Amino acid sequence: MTANSPQFDIDRTFELAEQTGLKLAIRGRLAALILVGLWLIPTRGPERATDIALALLLLAALGIIHYLLIGSNWDRGWVKYVFVSIDVLLLSVAVAVLPPEPAVPVPQIFMFRFGIFHYYYIILGTAAFSFSPGLVLWSGVLGGMGWLAAFAHVRSGISDPLDWSDALRDATSESFIHIVLNQDFVASGTRFQEALIYFVVSVLIAIVMYRARSTVRRQLEAERDKAAVSHLFGRFVPESVAASMIEDKGVLDPTEREATVLFTDISGFTRLTESRGPQGTLDVLNAFFDSATQVLSRHNGVVTQFQGDAILAVFNVPVENPAHAQCAVDAAANLIDSVRGNTFAGERLSIRIGINTGPLIAGNVGGGGRQSYTVHGDTVNLAARLEALNKELGTLVLVSESTKILLSNDSLREIGVHDIKGLSRPVPVFTLAD
Repeated sequence: MTANSPQFDIDRTFELAEQTGLKLAIRGRLAALILVGLWLIPTRGPERATDIALALLLLAALGIIHYLLIGSNWDRGWVKYVFVSIDVLLLSVAVAVLPPEPAVPVPQIFMFRFGIFHYYYIILGTAAFSFSPGLVLWSGVLGGMGWLAAFAHVRSGISDPLDWSDALRDATSESFIHIVLNQDFVASGTRFQEALIYFVVSVLIAIVMYRARSTVRRQLEAERDKAAVSHLFGRFVPESVAASMIEDKGVLDPTEREATVLFTDISGFTRLTESRGPQGTLDVLNAFFDSATQVLSRHNGVVTQFQGDAILAVFNVPVENPAHAQCAVDAAANLIDSVRGNTFAGERLSIRIGINTGPLIAGNVGGGGRQSYTVHGDTVNLAARLEALNKELGTLVLVSESTKILLSNDSLREIGVHDIKGLSRPVPVFTLAD
């Protein structure tokens, strides 16, 4: 379903957006792992190269597994949280256990002086692609806790740790440098500051995502509500008219334009009402109107009125259509074919059609708070009289000369010049060539 569908599922849209974002993030994560491997493996020596390669392969394998799970039958809302947790756990364990430099016996606390913490931001960035505030916050909380847990584990192995208070105790640069460079210097405040900033950044990203999601949700809800109103309104007025009125906040200015009018009526309707009764007649009419409306819509026609057993349709208003005359004649041919080949609520029908082109006025009319979109003018009257003239001439479709001269192909034949009620002189009329 599209955003213009009344049944549009907004929650499902966000779910798909999260899945797409996670897949994109995993692809980016794999690219980042490759770049990190290309940099670290050649520059860290053979002792560390194996550890780095194995770690990168493990992270890549986890990413591929997660990628394959996304959107599958085994995917659940908590799965993405599990994989973020595994990433944080592996990184934190590596910080707490792996030696800072295998070739040199360096104390484990030096791991926190080598700029390792920024790798946690890769996890946070991956979570941000999900468009999920909850996952970003989870990454922020868990990442900060993992970092501090690794630090607490390493710090616990130092019997007499030194901190910033010790470095600042004596007001000499020599004493400060000696303590800061000491192997027992842990800088607890710095570690807490790093974790706090990491958490704050995750909160800020989550807030931005929440606001973005709220904005998008409101927009989608507005589009869905608009579509629902248009769909409901379109059951009572032409959908193109409904869409124009909703777009213009209920205002649809009157239009004076050349247009083509198609008027169709069911032959023998009186006999039909006598034989089918009220309910049967309505069933037949509804079935016919539904079929005819679909045909007219396919040819860009707008049904403005159902008058008893008749349909009044117009081409070129309210939406402009340069080929309005040809569309109307093609629609008439399709209407005749559809009636010949179908039954409507079990009834076979015969219809007559009149088509005329000329200036008319289109707009809303009504009173008492109720309005209807319709068309007015002599152009409409002549189309109705041509429809009635079919009965006298034994034809199914009659088209005026003003319509014929606008056609892009010669699909009509003249059947004579005839008097039309309301006109001072006879006019030539045409019917379908076949």
